[in-house]
Amino acid sequence: MVHIGNDWDEILGGEFKKDYYLRLRAFLAKEYRSGTVYPDMYDIFNALKYTPYKDVKAVILGQDPYHGPGQAHGLCFSVLPGIVPPPSLKNIYKEIYDEYGTPPPDGGELTRWAKQGVLLLNTVLTVRAGMANSHRGMGWEILTDKIISLLNEREDPIVFMLWGANARQKTALITNPRHLVLTAAHPSPLSAYNGFFGCGHFRKCNEFLAANGKSEIKW
Repeated sequence: MVHIGNDWDEILGGEFKKDYYLRLRAFLAKEYRSGTVYPDMYDIFNALKYTPYKDVKAVILGQDPYHGPGQAHGLCFSVLPGIVPPPSLKNIYKEIYDEYGTPPPDGGELTRWAKQGVLLLNTVLTVRAGMANSHRGMGWEILTDKIISLLNEREDPIVFMLWGANARQKTALITNPRHLVLTAAHPSPLSAYNGFFGCGHFRKCNEFLAANGKSEIKW
């Protein structure tokens, strides 16, 4: 069974015994045996491993993992060390530069954000090599919707950063007025100029955290 290694184990334990997850697990076992799937099976739950439930200060929601070699490692928008940042991540860095004047780092690994309390969650946690959205509709969305709902129940305020139409659909799950929901266009080159650039989300996130007595994220 899944072992995350922090408070998510108890909070999500029941989900991993449900029929939908057992079906998903059987599907994944076949997929990993028969072809190339990203991320590595030991990295699937890295978003939860790096950011315990009690420590979540902000959530960035992606769609599904990168489907190219050596990219995905279980954190949305993040790539492994030594891999050139993909276009969407470059645009995220550009927005941070425009907001803070912080030069972009050389690499695209975002573990440093996760360790500060930013849950970098995709709605689907696995993908076939070279086939975007290939594991969509297989059960991951049920689990990740549950994760968002559990975070919504928290009394401690959280910032939800929802970029693009797919992420914005999750707004309905966030009903607790204690939380801040920020929506914008997706940072991909196809849509970044339609509302992602200039959204100010990174500064707005930190202003909200500071107003609620929390340490700001060092983007």
